Amino acid sequence: MRTNAQTLGDDAESAVAARLAGLGWTILARNVRLGRGELDVVAVDPGPPASLVIVEVRWRATRGFGLAEETIDHRKRAHLRAAIGRLLGDGLPGGAALPGLPLRVDLVLVEPAVRAGEAFRIRHHRGIAL
Repeated sequence: MRTNAQTLGDDAESAVAARLAGLGWTILARNVRLGRGELDVVAVDPGPPASLVIVEVRWRATRGFGLAEETIDHRKRAHLRAAIGRLLGDGLPGGAALPGLPLRVDLVLVEPAVRAGEAFRIRHHRGIAL
């Protein structure tokens, strides 16, 4: 059974994937488990230049404990690096090959709508350092 927080996180990831697809991105996989790590979204940004993009999605209900950007600590970065290494070595689950494109890691932050009935607030940071 999923908690309310997990359900909100799932909804945030779905909103991000839908937004990226609407911008012409190709979503290759979501919630890819690789060892101890998980990659939220693996996609192709058509560019220019075209890139293989690992998208880390962070949901925050409030800013009471700081900005969502501040939640990417050294442990999360290490888990992302390890998962990306496995992805590059093993390919996508099911054996699908990755496109031979430059790799980029993006951070997408999702917060609740300001008013009821509005869409999530989304901030997209391209090319974060790991």
